[in-house]
Parts: sequence; structure tokens; C-alpha cells
Amino acid sequence: MKIAFVYDAIYPWVKGGAEKRIYEIGRRLAERGNEVHLFGVKWWEGEDIIEFEGMLLHGVCGSRKLYTNGRRSIIQALSFSISLFLPLLKEEFDIIDVSVFPYFSCFTTKAVSLIKRTPLVFTWHEVWDDYWYEYMGRIGFFGLVVERIVSRLGVHNIAVSQFTKQNLTKINKNIHPYVILNGVDLDQINVIPPSSDELDIVFAGRLIKEKNVDLLIEALSLVKKKIPDIMLGIIGEGVEKSKLQIRCRNAGLDENVRFYGFIEYERLIGLMKSSKLFVLPSMREGFGMVVIEAFTCGLPVVTINSPMNAAKYFITENNGVVVENNPISLATGIMQLLNSDKTYWKKISQETEKTSRYFDWESIVTSLQNKYGRLS
Repeated sequence: MKIAFVYDAIYPWVKGGAEKRIYEIGRRLAERGNEVHLFGVKWWEGEDIIEFEGMLLHGVCGSRKLYTNGRRSIIQALSFSISLFLPLLKEEFDIIDVSVFPYFSCFTTKAVSLIKRTPLVFTWHEVWDDYWYEYMGRIGFFGLVVERIVSRLGVHNIAVSQFTKQNLTKINKNIHPYVILNGVDLDQINVIPPSSDELDIVFAGRLIKEKNVDLLIEALSLVKKKIPDIMLGIIGEGVEKSKLQIRCRNAGLDENVRFYGFIEYERLIGLMKSSKLFVLPSMREGFGMVVIEAFTCGLPVVTINSPMNAAKYFITENNGVVVENNPISLATGIMQLLNSDKTYWKKISQETEKTSRYFDWESIVTSLQNKYGRLS
């Protein structure tokens, strides 16, 4: 098959769950003999079209900041969707798969699919619904309307989790999304050795407001009263980074927190393996791939009980805890796991390994390829 993926952000130039999903699926489909194209923003130097990991990457427009004032840039999303039309129209594909957010590219791909009579799949990483008002205030109404319009554009819809599927059917009762999960590369993770860095807690993600890392820093201040040498590693970049560094300094946590920035995947896994637990205080996760990566590294996870946080549904009594969205509850959850006895840690190791087996990329790609085959 000749397959086109459409998403403005491209891994590894931009690191995130959606980007990683497309990369992992795309390169595996290419290894299986499919011709895989990815249409996105041109994040690289040189030619507009390059070969990367067996895929052809199409840079349809120049790069610009994805975020403005902590929010996804509307101008950037519009620029990408407009620039996408002609490059996508020039090619013939058996199937086009567009990542829904930030929406505008869905209208472009729909137009191309109608003109070329190419099957179109909409992949939903998350559904915001009323969260639009929290994100943008009253003008969030427009985001909500666009999201609902897009939910009615496509015949074929894929949700990356049961949580996303449920939210999608809430905004459109006539939609019947097919669930194909995110995954992890079990073989790759298993051979990566632990880092020499000594960490107790690790967080990894984009440093934006929704990730709620300031809550983790507040909780760490409380944990430090009991464990003075507690060490947290914060992995990622984002608009909130400088604010978080100032917050650490003001809280007297300079010696307890290391900011790693964006790092190579092998380095991330090594740091996870050298840590004791993973904390994801995020208010909004459509899936929470990093939680499955933590499980594969044998780490229990602490996350928060937020209505938009899909990651909480992966947590059981033997692989982590779900806490309320306040510093005391988060600190209590962290202390609960750090103070667990050897018997509990053995259960954690067994449960996390068991959970991660359900998320192997190879089986996920097989399911997706079969789905594409039925549509093309």
C-alpha cells in the first residue's frame, strides 16, 4: 500500500505522543514493504522531501512556533493546512491518515480525498469538548464547534484509546470509531541499560501548563521535609520551563531537581530505569504513552484524578496510584510508593511487566495495516 500520514509536527524534530505514534507506525509499515509518506512542517534543513527511516517526509511549509502564549498557534495550523493542499493533491495514495488536532488539516485532507477518491482516516488522539472553554475562555466556543464539525467529516475514525472513543461518541452519537492503541518498543526498551544518574522520581513531557509540573514541584517541597535528598528529573522543553526553574529556586529545590531538556529516547529510557517511580501530574492526556514506557521500565506511576486524564485508567493497585489534584495528595502518593516494602515492589515489577505486553508496537501495526487493507 501507498500510505500518507498528515500531521504538522514530525518526530524527532518535535517530540510528543502523537509524533512518536506516527513515527513508530510509519517506519514499521515501511519495513513491511509499504510506501509510507508523512506530510508535515519542514523542520529540517535542505530539500523539501527527504527519506528518513524508510519513509518519505514532505515539508510542505517552513517551520514556525507550534505554541503562542502557551497555546497551539492558530496561525501555524492554518498555514500548514493551506500549504498542504497542493503537495498532497499531486500524489496518488491508497489511504490517507490525518491526525485530527489541530483540525484545519482535516478540511484539507477531506477535500483531497474527495477529489482523488482516496479513503480517508481521521485519527483522534483526544477529544476536548467543553474543555475548550477552560483552554480559551469564551472564544473556546469556536474550538468546540470546529471539533464537532470535524467529527462529522469522516466515515472512518480511529481513536487511540477507549477513553478517547468514549469522548468522541459523546460529541457525535452517530460515529463508530475503531480503537487502535499507542504502543511501546519492548525489544528496544529491554536492551537499554539504566543511566548512572541517581533519581528517585522522573517526569517526561512537554513543559506546558496542562502538564501541571508546578504541582509536582509543590509536592516535592513537602516530600523533601521527609526525604531531604529526594531527587527529581524533569525531561522536556516548553514555554513553562523558565517559570518552573524559578519556582524550584524559590522553593529551595535547586539541589533536588535536574532539568534535562529534550533528550534522545535511549537516554530517556535509561533515566527511567535508574529511577524509582514516574509521576505524571497532567490535567489532560488523550492516552499517556509515557506511562506505558514507564511500566516497561518497571516503574510504578503516580498520576492525578483529572476528568481529561486518560492515563489514570492504566493504573491499578499494583502498578501505581491515582491522587487528587493538590500538592498534599500528590506528595502522599509519592511517599506511599517510595516507602513500600519489598513485597509490594515485587508485585509492582510483575504487574508493570504484565501491563506493558498489551502495548507492543508490532501487534498494533498489524491491526492498523489490516484496517487500512479493508478500506483501500
